[in-house]
Amino acid sequence: MSASNNISTPLQDDGSQDPSGPPLNEREQDVLQLIVQQFVETAGPVGSRTLVKRFGMDLSPASVRNTMSDLEDMGYLDHPYTSAGRVPTELGYRTFVDELMEMPELSDDEKQALRLQIQQLIQNDTDELLRESSRLLGRLTNLLGIALSPRLSSGVLERLDIVPLSSTRLMFVLSVRGGLVKTIVLEFEADVKRSTLDRLVSILNERLAGLTLEEIRNTHEERVRDIKDETGIVRLILDKSSLLFSESAEARVRYGGTQNILTQPEFQEPDEVRRLMEIIEDEGFIVEWIEDLFDAHPDNIGEALVRIGSENSSEEVEQYSLVLSPYQLGDTFGTLGVIGPTRMNYARVMALVEKMAEELNRPPQNGS
Repeated sequence: MSASNNISTPLQDDGSQDPSGPPLNEREQDVLQLIVQQFVETAGPVGSRTLVKRFGMDLSPASVRNTMSDLEDMGYLDHPYTSAGRVPTELGYRTFVDELMEMPELSDDEKQALRLQIQQLIQNDTDELLRESSRLLGRLTNLLGIALSPRLSSGVLERLDIVPLSSTRLMFVLSVRGGLVKTIVLEFEADVKRSTLDRLVSILNERLAGLTLEEIRNTHEERVRDIKDETGIVRLILDKSSLLFSESAEARVRYGGTQNILTQPEFQEPDEVRRLMEIIEDEGFIVEWIEDLFDAHPDNIGEALVRIGSENSSEEVEQYSLVLSPYQLGDTFGTLGVIGPTRMNYARVMALVEKMAEELNRPPQNGS
């Protein structure tokens, strides 16, 4: 019944592997696998008679009950109250994901439908693409979809444009390789001729295009300060460089499917809903939480990363699970995935997250 998956066990803060639970024999593996499957489906404690009847096990309820008791003693199962059936613990979920879970393949129809939907979204700008992708993922999983845009600081500037909006405002447009665009409007009281502005923009692109925004932020002064400019725009760039060439964490997170996750049994109490809303409203925390995971697991390109409960670094999120996969836009990497309760259909969610991330990928352009 069991299947092995190439999903790495999470690392501890010191970089070592998390300790696994005691080894399981074949019967214990089968019983644990079936309990996780049943609990994910029903959200109710699982009893021995239910397992025997539902799955046609060639064991008596008493034998299954004894095995369940052993699994509880080893830390794989728990029971919410004395007379109840068992529910998986975090160790039970982790063992299921790493060792027992059979990874489903999306059907050809599902893959085609997902591909068509993403291809339609790709026609939109990157912001809309990520927003709609998170909504689609939230709808398909009945969890909270999340899309984290790539770090602009690691993106290569393709072109800088300056667009006069009025006699007192200029819009700076930074186009980053892979389709990312940053715009910022600055106050600037001057009447600049179009020909003069075009000449200045051309010089700025000669100096800055082809560099990452981080390189520009660190070296912009020495690159542009000698430009002859009577308009004051170069001085404006120097004065506002922290706004132009840095990024806000709050601008990078897109959510979808809040209404879906609130249908899950774990979020029926007002306190649970409020706690979840407080977490997702702190977008700076979400960005740090997700990026810390991939900084610790830099080789997870192309496969889903799963964090279960207290494997997360903060007490605020230890009752949730994350399933995330990186995607590539040009030379930059973002993250797509879901947040949900620890009781989730990990196999299905991982298959969807990985496939969506694959469809979002835009590899670097030739010669980049």
